[in-house]
Amino acid sequence: MDPVLSIQDLQVWYRIYGGYLKVVNRISLEVGLGEKVGLVGETGCGKTTTMKAVMRLLPVQSKVPAGRISFERQDILHMSNTEVQKFRRQGIAMIFQDPTAALNPVFTIGAQIEDVIRCSGSVKGKEEIHKAAVSVLENVALPDPERILGNYPFQLSGGMRQRICIALAISASRRLLIADEPTTSLDVTIQAQILNLIRKIVTERGTSLILITHSLGVAREMTDRIYVMYAGTIVETARTPQLYANPLHPYSVGLFRSVPRLSGGGFADGIPGRIPDYLKPPGGCRFQPRCPQAMPICEVEIPGLFPTEEGHTVACFLYQPAGGRQ
Repeated sequence: MDPVLSIQDLQVWYRIYGGYLKVVNRISLEVGLGEKVGLVGETGCGKTTTMKAVMRLLPVQSKVPAGRISFERQDILHMSNTEVQKFRRQGIAMIFQDPTAALNPVFTIGAQIEDVIRCSGSVKGKEEIHKAAVSVLENVALPDPERILGNYPFQLSGGMRQRICIALAISASRRLLIADEPTTSLDVTIQAQILNLIRKIVTERGTSLILITHSLGVAREMTDRIYVMYAGTIVETARTPQLYANPLHPYSVGLFRSVPRLSGGGFADGIPGRIPDYLKPPGGCRFQPRCPQAMPICEVEIPGLFPTEEGHTVACFLYQPAGGRQ
């Protein structure tokens, strides 16, 4: 069966005064029908940029010099403006990281939700659209939806604003939902409620999910499969139980060692160094300046994704098939 979303060899650059920041460096990933996929990595590794490319929301100073993004066999990067609008209304929805920035402060919640429902074309008639807006707020477990529809974003708490963003995303039937750090800046109890809500929605509707997160605990609970991203490259992909049982790439191993231990035993280990300068990224593997197991080949060649077991691949020369190492 064809994947719902397929990204192949995608590059995204940002134009600045000194040249181009080469942020996303030929990444490839797929999402199947009804599959829940995690995209994890450090802040600044290009996770959000990748998903903005999928949504055609990159800023004007960006450039996509190579790659292909296909949604149900449609080439997103070459869609006309009319096709992009239809694709956003009916194909993919995105829950943004900051609900305060995602909501328009000068319009009521009702005006914003009803506009989305009206534009989707799924409901017609003023009264029916209003009923649909009430229903979608009930679906995200917001109390007194009639009152909330008349509120402005600043009158709601952070958790309520995030639920409104989820309501906007599910107000029309979509095949894929992208959740970009949906629990950022929320307290722990509200985080759990938001994640349970997203899980419930995608399970009941059979919707595919891409969850962007830097929390390995959240990714473990929410996803079927995980892509580990470092400095604009995919360094490892595996089914979630495989990755947590046996992380292989040195960066993945470092990420797991960085997680604080509830059992104590001192501070968690960190990964020495920092993400490379995207204006002048290192040659070869982008992780090699920080890698404790770097080899000479890592400085000059970019590793492919080498399979280690079914469903588990690693972009590291340590796992290159015998006879191919130098």
